[in-house]
Amino acid sequence: MPPRLHPGAWWLWALALGTAASRTTNPWLLGLALAVAGYVVATRRTGEPWADSYRVFLRFGLVAIAFRLGFHALLGGYGGTHVVVTLPRIPLPDWAHGIRLGGPVTAEGLVASFYDGLRLAVLLGCIGAANALANPKRLLRSLPAALYEVSVAVVVGLTVAPQLVASVRQVRRARALRGDTKRRARAILVPVVTDALDRALALAAAMDSRGYGRRGPAHRLTGALVLVGLLGACLGLYALLDGRSPALVSGPILALGLALAVGGLVLGGRRVTRSQYRPDRWGWREGVVVLSGLLAVAGVYAFPAGLTPSVVPLLVPGVPALPALGVLCALAPAWIRSTR
Repeated sequence: MPPRLHPGAWWLWALALGTAASRTTNPWLLGLALAVAGYVVATRRTGEPWADSYRVFLRFGLVAIAFRLGFHALLGGYGGTHVVVTLPRIPLPDWAHGIRLGGPVTAEGLVASFYDGLRLAVLLGCIGAANALANPKRLLRSLPAALYEVSVAVVVGLTVAPQLVASVRQVRRARALRGDTKRRARAILVPVVTDALDRALALAAAMDSRGYGRRGPAHRLTGALVLVGLLGACLGLYALLDGRSPALVSGPILALGLALAVGGLVLGGRRVTRSQYRPDRWGWREGVVVLSGLLAVAGVYAFPAGLTPSVVPLLVPGVPALPALGVLCALAPAWIRSTR
């Protein structure tokens, strides 16, 4: 069997790396996180159709940066003294006070907008890395048994993006065989989207015919535990990321919410009986992959100095050594091989 890791480990690793990137606007750290994700994808991706989805998400990231710069040039939002260009200003009515269209565009504002757009691009790159490395079908099989009721909707959402990449490749190959080598987006868009949705819906129908999504014996306690637990986890996570709430309050709320949600899933799983052929096991290699992503998060949270470079005045950002070392720890999956 080819080397493979649990798909959930890849998603947790990518989400942890994205969490670390979301805490900083330092371009050096963001570029390092993107390079780490790209190197891991280049060394660990397989020949599956969704393995090329990382490039697609990188292109989406470039579009996000361009949109962020364009919106700043049009709407403003940052101060500064170094005016790069002055756009024609469009007068607005009195009720739109505080909003401007056009006007001076400063270098400080462009740099700040570029930092924000780069952060969004890195987040998209991390999600693209997870899509390129994790098999969506195997990930769905690894879901807890209590979540099988929503598995049909989940499989459509998880497979549209990977199947979209595979459809682009097939449509381009078919056009090349017919002698049409011109790259026209209009001729590719409709068959690609149609084929990707058809594939996802066909997979969902096949899984539904095999018992996925069928309701087992319901229990109100299970639903209440999962609902209350998820609400508590969301509140605790928001308070923890906000930074203004004390950790002694947000931490226990998050832990209690996760415990209730896990307890509800365990109780619900006992009421649903499903068999799996050759299920994915969670071993020490998966633990190392997740731990490498958590080290990146720990480095950013434990050493916040230098994560937000100054824009006004405009200064060249430095490279914070300890957060960068934490991000480099996320390279560990590139050298981990599974023997299963």
